[in-house]
Amino acid sequence: MRRIFVGDFKIGEEEKRAVNEVLDSGRISEGAKVREFEKTFAEYVGTEYAVAVSSGTAALMAGMAAIIHHEGINVKHGTKVITTPLTYIATSNALVTTGFDPVYVDVDPETFLITPQSIKEHLERVDDIDRYSFILPVHLMGYPCDMDEINKIAERYGLVTFEDSAQAHGTVYKGKKTGSLSLLSIFSFYIAHNIQAGEMGIVVTNDAKIARLIKKIKAHGRMCDCPICQRSQGKCPRLKNYKGEEDFDPRFAHELIGYNFKAMEFQAALAITQMKKADWIAERRRENVKYLNEGLKGFSDVLQLPKFMDTVSYLAYPIVIKDPQRFSRKKLRQELEERGIETRPLFGCIPTQQPAYSHLKKEYEGKLPNADYLGKNGFYIGCHQYLEEEDLAYIVRTFKEVIDKAAG
Repeated sequence: MRRIFVGDFKIGEEEKRAVNEVLDSGRISEGAKVREFEKTFAEYVGTEYAVAVSSGTAALMAGMAAIIHHEGINVKHGTKVITTPLTYIATSNALVTTGFDPVYVDVDPETFLITPQSIKEHLERVDDIDRYSFILPVHLMGYPCDMDEINKIAERYGLVTFEDSAQAHGTVYKGKKTGSLSLLSIFSFYIAHNIQAGEMGIVVTNDAKIARLIKKIKAHGRMCDCPICQRSQGKCPRLKNYKGEEDFDPRFAHELIGYNFKAMEFQAALAITQMKKADWIAERRRENVKYLNEGLKGFSDVLQLPKFMDTVSYLAYPIVIKDPQRFSRKKLRQELEERGIETRPLFGCIPTQQPAYSHLKKEYEGKLPNADYLGKNGFYIGCHQYLEEEDLAYIVRTFKEVIDKAAG
């Protein structure tokens, strides 16, 4: 039976060489490969700085910790953050574990993204605006949020904008790549994402202070923040500037409370090989979405197909069931899985459908109708770059069989 996975990662000769180079170097903790990847990715996104960390979730947490510690930014522990209820739970988890209070507004039913209108309507109603610190839009499935309008709202209310671009590597918004449209942004290189490394994440920014803070935070808050350690050459600026009498080593002196979020050379080496293919990856995914939309358009009365945009780098192929009374998502997914097509639910509305956030259910019940509907009736399949035309044709044929059977 043919198998169509949500994501795939082909280990070719180039990838094997990259890993072997790391092994031959004798260094597997972060070093030259991580620095090379950071430089490459910053250039790709169009930002001055990029700091690699161990995962996309780590990138969110390190970014949030950095803006708390940044003297020039008015972001404090315990403040409220406007974000989306419909995304992978890591976004909300990162907020909560770094001391913020997520506030959810509803999403657009077609692109699954929080809208400027929903943000604006919420802020116009609140009487504690001084308790809000930033807006965290998520470019879900690769679709870009309306960042111009979101940034205008943030500026009007004195808020920071922080993009979660974990699923949008290569997506372009008004001529600029997502991740370059706010104070800072994060990306994830999880195995099923557009650009893959197995794990790893990165924070991108044009703010030098944020970049330096993240270098410290990801290494337990230690004093070191030099791009390349020069201790072996006797050039450590921290040692030079230190005036105390006791023995001092900045690697074991900690200015902040941080985490162990360092990346590994293997991950960076694999990610570098994928960066060479980044434009091809995005284009192939777009072509696959276009093919599937054409092949499945006959089912548009029962399925909401993904909106096609030639500037989007698609994470996957999202589908929403229009009439759940006729077509059960559970049954449809089961039928597809039995025929070899892997599926995933569209995450679930976090405050009303995720058990970990059940304490918020009463507060948000009935207030997020679009996110609730999508969380119950949306799912996705793969559109990744390794799918061949035979795979795509099989998907179309299988959907026809399954829907015809269900319509009975």
